Amino acid sequence: MEAISDLVARLNAQAADQSALERLQALRAALPGPIVFTTSFGVEDQAITHLIATAGLDISFATLDTGRLFPQTYDLWAQTEACYGIKVRPFFPQAEAVEAMTTAQGVNGFYDSVDARKTCCNVRKLEPLARALSGAQGWVTGLRADQSDHRQGLAFVSYDEVRGLVKLNPIFDWTRDDAAAFTAANDVPVNTLHAQGILSIGCAPCTRAIAPGEPERAGRWWWEDEAKKECGLHVGPDGRLTRTGAPT
Repeated sequence: MEAISDLVARLNAQAADQSALERLQALRAALPGPIVFTTSFGVEDQAITHLIATAGLDISFATLDTGRLFPQTYDLWAQTEACYGIKVRPFFPQAEAVEAMTTAQGVNGFYDSVDARKTCCNVRKLEPLARALSGAQGWVTGLRADQSDHRQGLAFVSYDEVRGLVKLNPIFDWTRDDAAAFTAANDVPVNTLHAQGILSIGCAPCTRAIAPGEPERAGRWWWEDEAKKECGLHVGPDGRLTRTGAPT
């Protein structure tokens, strides 16, 4: 079998001249085991869902239901499953962990400090993500380079050393306008909150609409410094965003 480092390098080299669908197809062809696409039902994820579902790719759908999502997100979840005839498997936080955290820091304690907010993200997102990706060889996400300065140093394909799998960002080089145009042209259902100025949608208490001129992710964890605005899904043990490294 091709070494992981060689596979990552090859897929990255090919990706520059491929469409998003071709990148997904290349990853599926390269890995014999399960591939999971984690969706939060944002416009990027809806575009990827459309590509996977209409092409009939053997890639499973999963989402992290934190228990504090917007009602509109649940509506879109149901609409997406009906539109494409798919099932998006939910992964919920452990009840005991949520109870202990809420008892310790309060129902909205994540506003009090970065550490408290990261604790909430760990309980509601990171632990469920570990279960969602358990046994997978590949992970597909909707990350784009222009979402934030922190994400511009990423790549189409990387090796996630913590989780031991190959990670693909198939629309990494798209802009938000590209994603919006794609969904509009293909009648892809999108979250009605986007029309209200909420461009990056997460948990309801941690998301707000952005003002004119603000960057796309300014509405996420708006009470924190920009440098701290990652929940941990895409960072390594050092707290930095995972890059292109692969085992040698």
